[in-house]
Amino acid sequence: MSKVLMIQGTMSNAGKSLLVAGLCRIFKQDGYRVAPFKSQNMALNSYITEEGLEMGRAQVMQAEAAGIKPSVLMNPILLKPTNDIGSQVIVNGEVIGNMKAKDYFAYKKKLVPDIKRAFHALEEQADIIVVEGAGSPAEINLKENDIVNMGLAEILDAPVLLVGDIDRGGVFAQLIGTLMLLEEKERARVKGLIINKFRGDKSILDPGVTMLEERGKVPVVGVVPYMNISLEDEDSLTCRFDKREEAQIDIAVIRFPRISNFTDFMVFEQIEGVSVRYVDSVLQLHHPDMIILPGSKNTMGDLKWMRQNGLEAAVKKQKEECVIFGICGGFQMLGETISDPCGMEEGGELNGMGFFSMDTVLEKEKVRTQVQGTFGEIPGIFSVLSGRKLKGYEIHMGRSTVKEQNFKPLCSLTNQLDGQSKADGISEENVYGTYVHGIFDEGEIAPVIIKELAKRKGLSLEDNLMMDYGAFKETQYDKLAATLREYLDMDEIYKLIR
Repeated sequence: MSKVLMIQGTMSNAGKSLLVAGLCRIFKQDGYRVAPFKSQNMALNSYITEEGLEMGRAQVMQAEAAGIKPSVLMNPILLKPTNDIGSQVIVNGEVIGNMKAKDYFAYKKKLVPDIKRAFHALEEQADIIVVEGAGSPAEINLKENDIVNMGLAEILDAPVLLVGDIDRGGVFAQLIGTLMLLEEKERARVKGLIINKFRGDKSILDPGVTMLEERGKVPVVGVVPYMNISLEDEDSLTCRFDKREEAQIDIAVIRFPRISNFTDFMVFEQIEGVSVRYVDSVLQLHHPDMIILPGSKNTMGDLKWMRQNGLEAAVKKQKEECVIFGICGGFQMLGETISDPCGMEEGGELNGMGFFSMDTVLEKEKVRTQVQGTFGEIPGIFSVLSGRKLKGYEIHMGRSTVKEQNFKPLCSLTNQLDGQSKADGISEENVYGTYVHGIFDEGEIAPVIIKELAKRKGLSLEDNLMMDYGAFKETQYDKLAATLREYLDMDEIYKLIR
C-alpha cells in the first residue's frame, strides 16, 4: 500500500499543482517511486496518453516531475467546460457525454468506484502518491458528495497540507477561515499549513505565523517564496493571459472564450527576444509577426465570437504582413465551412475564414491519438521546416476534407495506436494549419520558426535560439524541488506520510 499525502488549497490557483509537482520531484530524488493523483480535474488543457486516453495536462506535468509516463490513472475524471453551465465529462480517458452542472453534481457520487479503482491501480506502481485537491474544501455548496477534497481525503485516509496564497492577500483569513468552516473530523485531517507565494523578508511575517498556529492549532510547515518557474499551470487562472509586453519577435495567440491547450505555445516563451501575447480584442492585436489560432472546445462558438468582435476581419487583413498558424479548432476555422449535423457544439453550418479550400464536419467520435512524422514540402516563410521530424497528439471531434486536388499537406503522420499513415494539415503561402498539438515542442522546430520570423524583419537572433525544451523543463522541476526543500519542513512532511 502506498503512502499518501494530499495538498488542498484555500482557493483556486493557490499553487497546489506546482507544490504537488515539486514534492513529486523531491520524493523521486530521494529514491521513491512517486505518482501524482487528482480525482477530478476541470480544464481545457488536456493530453492524450500512449493508449489514446484523455487526461488533464496538470497531471502530465506532475508525472514529468515524478519521472514517469503520464497515465489516465492519475486523473480518472476530467471535465471540459463547453459553456458556462455545462461540461464534457471524461471518465477513465473516455467521453461519457455532456452534462449540465446541476446534473453532474447529482451524478458524480456514482464515479467513486472509478476513482477508487484508478487510485488502487496507481498504488501498485508507486511508493508515495501525492494527491491534489481542487478549489477549496470550504466551498459549502459543493461539500455534499465531495469527491475531490475532504471527501476524497476520507476515502483515501490521507493527511492534508492546506495551502494559502499570500500574494492575493488575506492569507491568514484564508487559512483560519477554511479551518473554521471544516467539520471537526475534516479539520483533524489537516496536519500542516503552507503560506505560498511570499515576497519579502520572512521575519516580518513571523508574528502572523505564530498567531496562525495558535488560533488554527495546526503547525505551519513552510513559507514558500514567489517562484519564477516556467511550468504549465491551470488554464482557468493562468497569468500568461495578462502579458502585454511586445518583444523583437511578437506572437499573438487569439484568446478564445473556450481556448484549449495553450500549452502548445509555451516553448516560444523560453526563447529570448520573443513575446507570446494572448489577445481578445482588435485593439490588443497590433502588428505581430505571427498570429496563432489555438484549439477550442467550441470551435463554432469561438469563430462567431471572433466574427462579432472584429478579430476575424483584423486577422484576415494582416495576412500579407504576418504568418497565420491554426492548431486543431483554429485549423478548422481556416477552412470554408464547419458543419455540426450531430449537434456536438452549435448545430447547423457556419462559414469559415476561407483561407483554405476545406470543409470540416464535427462528429460524435473523438479522435485521440499520439502521432509522429515529418513536415512535407512547405511553401512560404517556413519552408526550412520541410523534412524535419515532429511528434505530438491529436484530440478533436471534427474531420476535415480538402477540396483541392493538389493541395500541399503540412506534414505526414503515423498514428501511434494503429500504425496507419496519413497526411495532415495544409500549408499555403504563409498560412499553415494542423490538428497536431505539441507540434512546436520537438527538437529545433520552435527556434527555427523564430529564426525565420526574425530574418523576415532583418533581425538576427541566432546566438541563443537553439534549445532542448524537454531538458529545459527538467531544470525547472529541479529548481522547484530545490526551493521547496529550502522552505518546507521536509522532515515533518516525511513524518506525516510515514
